Amino acid sequence: MEPVKDTDPTIGRLVHDASRDISTLISKEIQLAKSELKVSVKAGGTGIGLFVGAAFLGLLAIIMFSVALAYLIHWNGSGLDLHWAFLIVTGFYLLVAGLLAFVGIRKVKQVRAPQKAIHQAQETKSALTHR
Repeated sequence: MEPVKDTDPTIGRLVHDASRDISTLISKEIQLAKSELKVSVKAGGTGIGLFVGAAFLGLLAIIMFSVALAYLIHWNGSGLDLHWAFLIVTGFYLLVAGLLAFVGIRKVKQVRAPQKAIHQAQETKSALTHR
């Protein structure tokens, strides 16, 4: 076994260096996570903005389609009167809205609590408290 030299690090010095290196590593990991989140949030914000623009244009298209459909039913005076044509289009949209609401209510009523996860958590809690 070789004798200890003055230049050899002590255990205290090694522990100090290791804790400093771990602290630096954690700090750098946090910086990396922050920079990744900035890029992700920026892309998400851009995506949401584009989605809102598309939804707005879709809404305008539905309005234009509704007017065009009413005028198609009217057919330059050869079809139904214009007020009846617009009432038919409005009734159609109300029927579709009612159907969507009905299906939505039925789907919401199917939502249940996560029974298996709750049961597992209760078993874990009882196992930890009885020891």
